[in-house]
Amino acid sequence: MSIWNKYFDWPPVWLLIFMAIAWVQAQIWNPLSYETGFTTLIGRGAILFGIVLMGVSFVMFQKHRTSVVPKRTPNTIITSGPYKYSRNPIYVADAIVLIGYVLTLGSVISFVLVPTFAWVIRKRFINGEEVGIRAEFGQAYEDYCQQTRRWI
Repeated sequence: MSIWNKYFDWPPVWLLIFMAIAWVQAQIWNPLSYETGFTTLIGRGAILFGIVLMGVSFVMFQKHRTSVVPKRTPNTIITSGPYKYSRNPIYVADAIVLIGYVLTLGSVISFVLVPTFAWVIRKRFINGEEVGIRAEFGQAYEDYCQQTRRWI
């Protein structure tokens, strides 16, 4: 296992990387700037909502006594709370935080980072996690997948 995978390949690190890219991009090239007090307020609200969603989702892992660590197979499928609406509410929360941050920057161009972030998270984390969960829970997980979207 490389040092990157062991210490840095975590979703919050990826979120910080994408936020840093958005900030640099907004500082260097921001041809379609729209920054207003309203968009900043909405952006901060989105960031707050994302953080609260992360917290509630994390508490659900604690309540069900299962691992929140990415790339580990949980010992149960959580289907209540935010998990009733998304199979990955923590990753959704990360994307919401990124959207909020981009709104506070006032940079239209930076919005391209949001689907790129979602793609990276799916490739680096979600796909592998779902393979492990399918192997562990079989039809129960398939049924959950049929009822609940991956994102929203």
